[in-house]
Amino acid sequence: MTEPIRVALVDDQALFRTGLRMLLSSQPDLEFVGEAGDGREAIAMVEKARPDVVLMDIRMPVMDGIAATEQILRAADAAARRPPRIIVLTTFDLDAAATRAIRGGASGFVLKDADPEFLLAAIRTVHSGASVIAASATAELFEHFAGGEPRRELPAQFAELTAREREIFTLAAKGLSNAEIAEKEFLSEATVKTHVSRVLGKLGLRDRVQLVVFAFEHGLLPTR
Repeated sequence: MTEPIRVALVDDQALFRTGLRMLLSSQPDLEFVGEAGDGREAIAMVEKARPDVVLMDIRMPVMDGIAATEQILRAADAAARRPPRIIVLTTFDLDAAATRAIRGGASGFVLKDADPEFLLAAIRTVHSGASVIAASATAELFEHFAGGEPRRELPAQFAELTAREREIFTLAAKGLSNAEIAEKEFLSEATVKTHVSRVLGKLGLRDRVQLVVFAFEHGLLPTR
């Protein structure tokens, strides 16, 4: 039997936390393992509960979600353990703070008023690592807030990608799932997963969302 996905919640509104806790606890494949009311509490809670996925509000007292995200991921890296996937919760569909959080290591963002089924799907998506949450929305976010920034120089590691890996990189950066890439490239999903893992490893990227960020920052995808 597959182990349930361990989920934690960080938000300064107790009523909002209660509603989400009830939603998450109603799912047979999810296990609610902890909550916190601010970023500082979140760091201690995550260290103790070791969730697979954290739902993280951005704007909170004491410490905001951006700083908490960065510290949680640094602590996991320092301890050489698998970091939790962090989904940022925001009230704005185009939010500069969400952009900063994703650059800081968050695996995507979801609007607080999103449909409950979308939020549940987002949790399962980031946990599987097979695709990017709301790929078009992520692309729009970075086009809006990062489109005018100067392109960064490509690191030497990019030249180490094979031709096939560059093809996979481009498709993954556009937000295609493993299944969609497999169909387009006439490959098995297992092969696509292997290619994506190699691309992430060669470029030193945490996950597919960081791959999208890399592509935008280095001008490797055309803006719409």
